[in-house]
Amino acid sequence: MKIAITGGTGFVGTQLKEKFVQEGHDVYILTRSPKKYNDTEQVTYVGWLKEEFHPEQELPALDAIVNLAGESLNSGRWTEERKQSILESRIKSTEGVLDLVDALPEKPEVLVNASAVGYYGQSKTKTFTEETTEPGNDFLANVVEEWETRASQAAEKGIRTVYVRFGIILGEEGALPKMILPYKMMIGGKLGSGEQWMSWIHIDDVVGLVHFAIENKDIHGPLNGTAPNPKRNKDFGQTLGEVLNRPHWIPAPAFALKAALGDMSTLLLDGQCVIPKKAMASGYTFHYPELQPALSSILNN
Repeated sequence: MKIAITGGTGFVGTQLKEKFVQEGHDVYILTRSPKKYNDTEQVTYVGWLKEEFHPEQELPALDAIVNLAGESLNSGRWTEERKQSILESRIKSTEGVLDLVDALPEKPEVLVNASAVGYYGQSKTKTFTEETTEPGNDFLANVVEEWETRASQAAEKGIRTVYVRFGIILGEEGALPKMILPYKMMIGGKLGSGEQWMSWIHIDDVVGLVHFAIENKDIHGPLNGTAPNPKRNKDFGQTLGEVLNRPHWIPAPAFALKAALGDMSTLLLDGQCVIPKKAMASGYTFHYPELQPALSSILNN
């Protein structure tokens, strides 16, 4: 296959690229800075999202596009300006994909667009699956709803469109290195009440689910990118401490996190219990359905 990836130089994109290359596919990384990278036999870096670039002239007929581009949620305090930037980065990249699709002589069969479990809003008591159609009403839910709405325009163009609603992605990069710091300093513990849900997924299953969504022609619409066994924060932290052989004992009060992080504290203090019902019903087999082996595979290498 010939697959284009936006956000292909980031944590998830790099892992996807390596997987596709291993399987013999040709990968085209859409980037604003193509000259920073060296092409290989199977990987080509193509300029994108700047006026001087015309990717439709450089790309072959594509089988799939994977859109991962978007500003990180946890790289700075959420000012109103930052919130707008978080939204606009996702909208701009998705609109860039739609413009590319319009410009290509042949349309790809499928668009796999990144999304997030933030769609469902926050709850300590509810369980969410892809059958949940009512989004939450907080900032992240609003961002995800608008993100998916823009991506849905690809479906209107006749392209099978999948929104993978990722949970907390566990790997050597991303959120996990920040999570383990307190434990390495022997001050790990629950965050706030500890009752908030953490819907997590191992990076290998992120790659696996995107690959599965591309190949499985029956999948369209939302696809929860989470492991089948979410954990409450207190239990996640306890397991993390056990894997690291560090104590899980000093709680971080909610008021302190809110004072330090402002609105961004919602990433730590709130959550949702999300089940990957569609993936399981469609026959996807998770590499890491349970948390302890998932953390051990990353931290005990």
